[in-house]
Amino acid sequence: MSLTLDQLNAAAPGDAVALLDGTYEHSPWIAERALAARPFRSLAHLKHALVQAVAAASTDEKLGLIRAHPELAGKAMVSKTLTAESTHEQGKAGLTDCTPEEFAKIQQLNADYNAKFGFPFILAVRGPRGTGLSKREIIDTFERRLHHHPDFELGEALRNIHRIAEIRLNDKFGADVSLGNDVWDWHEALSAHTDPGYAEKGQLTVTYLTDAHRACAAQISGLMRDCGFDSVHIDAVGNVVGRYEGSTPNAKALLTGSHYDTVRNGGKYDGRLGIFVAVACVRELKRQGRRLPFAFEVVGFAEEEGQRYKATFLGSGALIGHFDQRWLDQKDADGITMREAMRHAGLDEAEIPKIQRDPARYLGFVEVHIEQGPVLTELDIPLGIVTSINGGVRYVGEMIGMASHAGTTPMGRRRDAAAAVAELILFAEQRAAKDGDSVATVGMLEVPSGSINVVPGRCKFSLDIRAPNDPQRDAVVRDVLAALQEIADRRGVRFVIEEAMRAAAAPSAPAWQQRWEKAVESLGVPLFRMPSGAGHDAMKLHEVMPQAMLFVRGINSGISHNPLESSTNDDIQLAVQAFQHLLDNLAAEQAH
Repeated sequence: MSLTLDQLNAAAPGDAVALLDGTYEHSPWIAERALAARPFRSLAHLKHALVQAVAAASTDEKLGLIRAHPELAGKAMVSKTLTAESTHEQGKAGLTDCTPEEFAKIQQLNADYNAKFGFPFILAVRGPRGTGLSKREIIDTFERRLHHHPDFELGEALRNIHRIAEIRLNDKFGADVSLGNDVWDWHEALSAHTDPGYAEKGQLTVTYLTDAHRACAAQISGLMRDCGFDSVHIDAVGNVVGRYEGSTPNAKALLTGSHYDTVRNGGKYDGRLGIFVAVACVRELKRQGRRLPFAFEVVGFAEEEGQRYKATFLGSGALIGHFDQRWLDQKDADGITMREAMRHAGLDEAEIPKIQRDPARYLGFVEVHIEQGPVLTELDIPLGIVTSINGGVRYVGEMIGMASHAGTTPMGRRRDAAAAVAELILFAEQRAAKDGDSVATVGMLEVPSGSINVVPGRCKFSLDIRAPNDPQRDAVVRDVLAALQEIADRRGVRFVIEEAMRAAAAPSAPAWQQRWEKAVESLGVPLFRMPSGAGHDAMKLHEVMPQAMLFVRGINSGISHNPLESSTNDDIQLAVQAFQHLLDNLAAEQAH
């Protein structure tokens, strides 16, 4: 018999702690403190209350919690003194069946880790899907985390403890995460397709209109059909479009989706999560025999990343009539024009203008996306409400001083171009930090023909400035450019700078942001509002219709554009449920 929230909420304090025994290793104090948040509205609410109890604990208590956990494949496993929960988890990962070489490797890693951090290595070995990591994945993670800063690794250890507890709670309560499991599995299946040259390295790279890209489109199309969409097609730029009709003919549609192309050696969830979460919602509607009072259109955008051709947001841009015909003559690294790639894919460029949508036929656009950053994971919150997609400006510049002998030029007589840019970098960092949500980055830095014994006479640099709204962004830009002038004047150098890109911020439509908030709040998880530092397809749709986004927490510090990008089945389950609530609430609104 599975435990229920009603039982836990009704139990006397001591009995309630006993019901949660084994959730956190030898640490009943966590349950004792979390019970102050009763009654728990959902399992997600209980999980968050436990997380909050740990977050509010002292450093010594946190270290005690970590040290209460056994080493992986350590002495407790050998002597068979692990708790039943740990025995099950380590056995599921194959750690109870290590070869002598694997066992020796893990023992050495344990010793190195303890020597550096002073506590045992903690890993949720049942992994993001709950089915168990391989021994290779465990060893690779062990080696990677050995290089972390101690403060960061303390947080990572606690996050893994919370994931262990989450899986144990799912077992106790008989939680159904089948929607999250299915969406997780769809990502894994789609990642089988990757461009030549990357497949051999085990890397995921899917760029516009390659064979791998077209295989992805075919697979997404097939999944949409299997899940019950009324119509599915691939349009003139390669977007995969699935439509689930409303209960009334010619009803307006809610538009959603994201992109299925990737950066080079990227992750499996960027973009694709926003397609598959929506597909899962349609499948459940079809299974229930339900129609909404509006149509539901899901688009897998063919291109967002600008990797093969310099044409970002091509897929979503085409939907609003922003396809630049000059793109067709661009050539990729192999000399293949976009026009040739389209013809090879069976697409007709003459049809592109016909795919432009009439905004009057749509209620709005919503997008689910993996966060691509560390904020949610460090706060231990599964979902985030996006308030705005940051506006950005990019510059490329060059500082010009005087190259001179490093040994004979006194420090006060130098015209060091690199030192001037270094000062600019520090100013930009400090200025952006004053706003909280503004960011400024110098991502490219080059001293052309530099020598170890020459004061740099030239230094090329880039500058990327972003903020949640355009006035805030422009204020940072003004201050940074003014500082650039002041630094150059004071140091006796000059500069040239050119604006390379400018994108307006895309604030979430208040009504649609509130719909996401209502949907998330009903799950019993805390509301957290945040800007998006990255650009998304929603930015393009924002130009013609209201939009709002939902972020889903990533693991591995929320890393993205990286093979380590991932999310858990539990967080994906919550994302699907939030989208279902949004659809249901919108249907109720339409009924009135």
